[in-house]
Amino acid sequence: MAKREDGKETRRRLLDAACEVFARKGYRNAKVADICRCAGANVASVNYYFGGKDSLYKEAYLHGLKRVGERFFPDSASGSSQVRLRDYIQTLIQNFAADGDLGRISRLYLIEMVNPTGLIQDAWHNTVEPIRRKLQSIIRDLLGPDAQEIDVRLCELSIINQCRMLVTVNRNDLEYMLGAPLDPALVGRLADHIADFSLAGIKALVKRKP
Repeated sequence: MAKREDGKETRRRLLDAACEVFARKGYRNAKVADICRCAGANVASVNYYFGGKDSLYKEAYLHGLKRVGERFFPDSASGSSQVRLRDYIQTLIQNFAADGDLGRISRLYLIEMVNPTGLIQDAWHNTVEPIRRKLQSIIRDLLGPDAQEIDVRLCELSIINQCRMLVTVNRNDLEYMLGAPLDPALVGRLADHIADFSLAGIKALVKRKP
């Protein structure tokens, strides 16, 4: 019984460490040796418990999602489309900047968007598509009843690409470009700026239509 419990604990430590390392480095740059060192486990344990790096990545993603639950992306606030878009962007940015489990799974989610591995397609479909549909629904409301699907998708890409700078740009470089430390106040201001910029862009698209 003790051996079985020890095995569960080792497996859990490997999953926690994998979430941390994959969220920091991405799948391709993360090394199994780094994960095992972080977990205090033997390198051979990854093959023993998971069969390799690919399976560890998939299970770490699901493990992270399970730990954060509904905190990952709660339902948007009620109210006007403008209010819901602001809430959506605030949630996205605050999650990416968060510490602990929520920050790790949010960064894993964003890294997978930036550089897909193709390893978590089922989990990705179950977690990402509902989140995407929320944003697309808000954008359709803002564009109006005559909105074309391509316009909705282009606006979605524009908004997401603004948000994912928190992963694609090194934190030190981002703070240098902003001229200030990336503290909670600046993170909130960044989210407000992205919302303002996005709403103005969508409004311009609506005005431009014949």
